[in-house]
Amino acid sequence: MKWWLWIPVALVALAVATWIIGASLPREHSATCVARFKASPRGLYDSIADVAGAQSWRKELSKVELLPPRDGKITWREESSWGKVDYLREIDEPGERVVVRIVSDDLPYGGTWTYRLEPDGAGTKLSITEDGFVKPAFFRFMARFVFGYHATMEGSLKALGAKHGEAVVPERI
Repeated sequence: MKWWLWIPVALVALAVATWIIGASLPREHSATCVARFKASPRGLYDSIADVAGAQSWRKELSKVELLPPRDGKITWREESSWGKVDYLREIDEPGERVVVRIVSDDLPYGGTWTYRLEPDGAGTKLSITEDGFVKPAFFRFMARFVFGYHATMEGSLKALGAKHGEAVVPERI
């Protein structure tokens, strides 16, 4: 058999192995990142809570659109290279905690992000916890081994630091 005939066989074997490994991973996951800021808890909260202004500091966003409230809670749609995602702010405790849930039903993933703001000396310790799920086995493999569960949170913490004129170093918990 010619060597080049093994290429499609290897690609199929790789796809099957990726699916099998992904199927063996749990559907749900939890990941946390934390960073320390010089900014006050209220200052960071104001940036996080300003949904309409997020595009100014979260460079991956191409558009943010406010949607009609659901049960009196703020909802919005973010557009980026990943597509459109609808969110709802479930919990809003100014200066302390914000919980945001993905409410788009047609996505292969979902879950919540919990922002906890704690005074830390003259600044703030901000943690973000993602309690998420990934439906398709292939995407579970990619989320776990290629993208990682922490990458988006680390990027958000760094972007928030840049908005406040700081270079922060996120830690994985």
